[in-house]
Amino acid sequence: MVFDQLTRRGWLTAVTAVAAEVGKAMPVENLSDPLAWTMNQAGMALAKRTISSEELTKLCLARIEKLDRRLNAFITLDAESALTQARACDRNQEARASLLYGIPIALKDNIDTAGLRTTAAAKVFEERVPREDAEVTRRLKAAGVVLLGKLNLDEMAFAGTGTTGCFGPAHNPWDLDRITGGSSAGSAAAVSAGLCFGSVGSDDGGSVRIPGAHCGVVGFKTSYGRVSTRGVVPSAYSMDTIGPIARTVEDAAVLLQVIAGHDRLDTITQREMVPNYTLHAGAPIAQLRVGVPREYFFEQLHPDVASAVEEVIRHLRGKVREVREVTLPRMHQAENGDYDVELYHYQKPFFDKSPELYHPWSQRHLNQMKKVDTVAYVETLKRVGECRRDIQRVFETVDILILPTMREPAPFISETVNESHRRPPSNTSVFNHCEVSASLRWPPDFSRKWVNPGFGALRFVRCSAGGRSPPC
Repeated sequence: MVFDQLTRRGWLTAVTAVAAEVGKAMPVENLSDPLAWTMNQAGMALAKRTISSEELTKLCLARIEKLDRRLNAFITLDAESALTQARACDRNQEARASLLYGIPIALKDNIDTAGLRTTAAAKVFEERVPREDAEVTRRLKAAGVVLLGKLNLDEMAFAGTGTTGCFGPAHNPWDLDRITGGSSAGSAAAVSAGLCFGSVGSDDGGSVRIPGAHCGVVGFKTSYGRVSTRGVVPSAYSMDTIGPIARTVEDAAVLLQVIAGHDRLDTITQREMVPNYTLHAGAPIAQLRVGVPREYFFEQLHPDVASAVEEVIRHLRGKVREVREVTLPRMHQAENGDYDVELYHYQKPFFDKSPELYHPWSQRHLNQMKKVDTVAYVETLKRVGECRRDIQRVFETVDILILPTMREPAPFISETVNESHRRPPSNTSVFNHCEVSASLRWPPDFSRKWVNPGFGALRFVRCSAGGRSPPC
């Protein structure tokens, strides 16, 4: 397959195919332990009835009971309902609608669940119980998932650390003293630690990819409008996306297959046909042209991150048509024209009434957004459009970009909370502007460092212990 004129479907094929190629080095988990299975393996075992959904759900609940006191991944655990759902799946095997049927998952707690509280980890929403499911929740329930509960996040999904929610910080399964990244903090931690087989998060600047990187799992940022955001507490209307968090690229494809597609009640979803994502993993990559945007994205890299991403690039050389350096267009916001003003638009009635209920970081951020100038904001949106136009020129010469997801290992919770840690520039938010981004997993061991090389259009996230289960 030649990608000289790469279509959206062709790009996705390329992403998945390269992910599968690099993932061949991934060590095989202990298949005798159901909690070490991938979602695909669990789905096949359920279909063959070698294990029941109830058994699988009980194993997840026992692991949550054992580990989550330290991880703080769950905000709301709905164990009784989950077991009821699992038993119903076991009784109605003929209703199996997808590979997700009977699989225990959990959702980021800014995604509405009818009758089950959705807090967005915020005191102002602490007892909020939606009457209706979000569209992604509805689709997952229709596919037959077992919903274990709701997962921790940064307050209102604002930050990228996993430490600002009102229920306390989430802890990284690889080192409990380190952050998970955010805002989909509990989602990445729970999947990484084997508390559930997958999750769904939101991303408007890195909120799926950052925790995917720090926790060593797949965090895939979908294209804007690919998945409905209806029923998800909004952050930035013009940037919000919904994406899967899973253990493997193939598992992420299974989740995306279910949640993607047009929603007639959502103004942003596109009417494009949803392709069969799971078929792309075996596509050939020999004709792909890979771009490496070293300028900006490779600056201030931690040595372990630098060596890890170079290892990935070396791995691909000789397997693809070409690897070349490219320069991406830079998007500069207009002065006092931050698009995060969209955060304040939704929060205004709550924040203006009770600002003291918000985390200090959120208070500062929202107060700053009050000062955003309307004309400058419109200018920023104009520049976003120009950036999206200009990046298309890059893809006249390459098909995929490779770059680090994060420039450093996961910092400590303590230095994040006291704000003594200075984060390097973001490698994720630019791709919300440019519409090209994803997080995929890269397995080799690097002395148990939180090393997370990634790739712009395609991001591989390195798991610190070679893809094995974390030591939590």
